[in-house]
Amino acid sequence: MPETQGQPNTFRSILSILVAFVAVVVLSFGTDELLHLFAGFPPLGHVYSDRQFMWATLYRTIYGVVGSYITATLAPWKPMKHSLIGGAIGFALSAVGVAGAVVAGPKMGPLWYPIALLVGVLPTAWLGAKLRILQTPSQ
Repeated sequence: MPETQGQPNTFRSILSILVAFVAVVVLSFGTDELLHLFAGFPPLGHVYSDRQFMWATLYRTIYGVVGSYITATLAPWKPMKHSLIGGAIGFALSAVGVAGAVVAGPKMGPLWYPIALLVGVLPTAWLGAKLRILQTPSQ
């Protein structure tokens, strides 16, 4: 039976979140690599300066909004719900990052960085979906 707009489709739901996750990872690591090559960011395994961590926080936050926008665009129904589920997954992954930073100590960089990413995950998930919903004509 063909899917009609607004009906659940588990495969498309999972795919909408997965595609966005891959996009955010590619954008983040791609930007990291470009900054290593062209902007004097230290190579992987070396700690950034606070200013570099601030830039990384900024572009990762923007990419989080983009990822949630992608999820909301591809979601077969309830775009906000899908984006917030993606955000919840990001929150869990960010919480692991905070725990890892606490265990590793200062050699991983300042603790504020993973905490900032953790705090920003759900608002960026909401914002990305909201931007997409505002573009969608009322049903």
